[in-house]
Amino acid sequence: MNYAEIKFFDIANGPGVRLSLFVSGCTHECPGCFNQIAWPFDYGDEFTRDIEDKILDELGDSAYQGMTILGGEPFEPQNQKGLISLVKRFKERFPEKDLWIFSGYLFDKDMLGWMAEELPETMEILKRTDVIVDGEFKLALKDITLLYKGSSNQRTIDVQKSLKAGEVIQWDPGESTTVSSTAHL
Repeated sequence: MNYAEIKFFDIANGPGVRLSLFVSGCTHECPGCFNQIAWPFDYGDEFTRDIEDKILDELGDSAYQGMTILGGEPFEPQNQKGLISLVKRFKERFPEKDLWIFSGYLFDKDMLGWMAEELPETMEILKRTDVIVDGEFKLALKDITLLYKGSSNQRTIDVQKSLKAGEVIQWDPGESTTVSSTAHL
C-alpha cells in the first residue's frame, strides 16, 4: 500500500486535533473529489512498518484526540490489508483515542455485505473504528455547511453502536466517540 500524505495536528477531518493518514488508491473516482491526486494506487510513498511506527509515536502526544484514515480509499481491498496492522496497534496502544475513517463505500451494503464475507480485514477494522463517514462524494449534492463531509448523501456513522444494534446509527456530535475495547458482535 502507498500513502499520499500524513497530516499532523489536523483539525479538518474529525473532531479535535487529529493525525490524518491519506492512503493512495481509489476506484470510485468521484467527479469533484478534493483529492484526485491520490486515486492511483502507486501514488506517493510506500507505507512501511517504519512509517506506521512514526504515526503511532506521534499519536502519543496528548494533543491528539484521534486518528483519521482517508484517501484515496481506505476500504479498497488492498488498502485494508495495508491498514490492518496500524488499526490494531493504534487501538491497543491508545484505546482512549478515536478512529475515524472516510470511505466512498457504504457501511451497510458494502462493508457489512460483500466485504465482510470476502475480506477478513474488514470486520477487524470495523471492530476498532469509532466513526465512518460513508458514501461517494456527489458533486450535485455538495454542501459546504455539512460537518465533516462534502455531500448530503454521505452519512456519519457511529460504528460501535451500529454493530451492536444491527442497524445504522448516526454519530451524535454531542457524544464522545472513543471506546476502550472492541465491540461485541
